[in-house]
Amino acid sequence: MPTSTNYFHLHLVSDSTGETLITVARAVAAQYANVTPVEHVYPLVRSQKQLDRVLDEIEEAPGIVLFTLLEKDLVDRLEGKCKEINVPSLSIIGPVMQLFEAYLGAATAGRVGAQHVLNADYFKRIDALNYTMMHDDGQHVEGLEEADVVLVGVSRTSKTPTSIYLANRGIRTANVPLVPGIPIPHQLETLKKPLVVSLHATPERLIQVRQNRLLSMGAGPGGNDTYIDKQAVADEVAFARKLSVKYNWALLDVTRRSIEETAAAVMKLYTDRQRNRIPE
Repeated sequence: MPTSTNYFHLHLVSDSTGETLITVARAVAAQYANVTPVEHVYPLVRSQKQLDRVLDEIEEAPGIVLFTLLEKDLVDRLEGKCKEINVPSLSIIGPVMQLFEAYLGAATAGRVGAQHVLNADYFKRIDALNYTMMHDDGQHVEGLEEADVVLVGVSRTSKTPTSIYLANRGIRTANVPLVPGIPIPHQLETLKKPLVVSLHATPERLIQVRQNRLLSMGAGPGGNDTYIDKQAVADEVAFARKLSVKYNWALLDVTRRSIEETAAAVMKLYTDRQRNRIPE
């Protein structure tokens, strides 16, 4: 039934980690600015006993139920209970699996948590994360040629979180700060294998982010004037743009982009470059 309050209960039931459910549910919930979901996440639900506890909680706090269960007995019991207490339920992967089965002409293997197996892609992501953590904020520049992507930019252009996000996708990412008055590492001038992407933002946005950063650190006025001075920040942006043009780095404006959007744009640049690259 429709909610008359500014919140609703959202039950996410998974036989694995629940990451898929959380991602989908939050993407949809974000479209409703006037209501807030109260999330109840139930990972690793693989037995009737575990499901019993979930059903008790759903009955105590009725709301929307989303699930990614594969075991038919568990699915039937969950759907039956939801129908009995008149709450909506939906399998997030069910329709997609049916589409795959219809197209491929084969049933699924029904492997719980199959996306989390320790395969080559998994170890590739771990390797990328290790590389990225070692090459954060201009560290170990002698190894930049081993990167897939190198992010450059002035302070507070989201280099580090974007690097970590890309590493989670298996892309070895280093990042190097651009600071006026400090020469860039000579290794950065001669890179051949990695894609170098220069992250930019407007001075106004940078000042806003930097002020918030200083407040979170408990820094008072004075001593940081240059860091948030409008002209000084504008000079930093101009300096970074000149370097980008000089070395033909890809430019990416992150002023209004989230970390996820920035990473997606970088991945597209990287994929396009790989596709268009002439084999050596």
